[in-house]
Amino acid sequence: MDTPAAFADGARSPALPIRVFILNDHKMVRQGLSDLLEHHGFEMVGDSGSAAEAIHLIHILQPDIAVLDDRLPDGTGIEVCRELRSAAPDVKCLILTSWDEQHAVRAAVLAGASGYVIKRVGDHNYLLDCIRSTAAGIPPIGRDVRERVAGNLYATASAPWLKAMTQTERRALALMARGLTNRQIGQEMMLPDAAVAGCVSSVLQKLGFRRRGQLLPVPIPRAWQLLH
Repeated sequence: MDTPAAFADGARSPALPIRVFILNDHKMVRQGLSDLLEHHGFEMVGDSGSAAEAIHLIHILQPDIAVLDDRLPDGTGIEVCRELRSAAPDVKCLILTSWDEQHAVRAAVLAGASGYVIKRVGDHNYLLDCIRSTAAGIPPIGRDVRERVAGNLYATASAPWLKAMTQTERRALALMARGLTNRQIGQEMMLPDAAVAGCVSSVLQKLGFRRRGQLLPVPIPRAWQLLH
């Protein structure tokens, strides 16, 4: 099988269709997104409603872009993206979320995703533009924004007000904020893969990004507020 041509910076050639995978736990949503993307010239390579299945399929299918829903029955798009950064590093990810802009960008930074897409009824062009720009090597989140949010999360890891986290979880959060993958965190903390995945899940749950009932994101002050 021929490998599609790509630019030196990892962007896909505009002459080739952008290959997309969708992760969403609602079958009708997956079908609707697939129909929309195919209508606009994208190539749908697969979809799933399960975090675990999606990691397996994306690793095999190697799409250009994976659109990952933020909340799933067996995990989050954040966790899937973090796993893919080790298992399929060439796949670019977008987090599809209903959070507001502040929490959405924080979720994308924690995931190591290229960006995020806010769920907006009827605003199809927004999603299409995000996918196209990501595939072209122009991430929706600029480096300055990413660095500012990462710095905020890093400061949060040592903030006394976040009492729910253990020392191990605080250290994992600090490493996540620095952009380390799960594999790199395991090497840094000398933990097996399963322990890292569990720790990351607990961190996300305590920040309000992982489903357990109807959790809301923890209000994280800006970095300068944490340091005074």
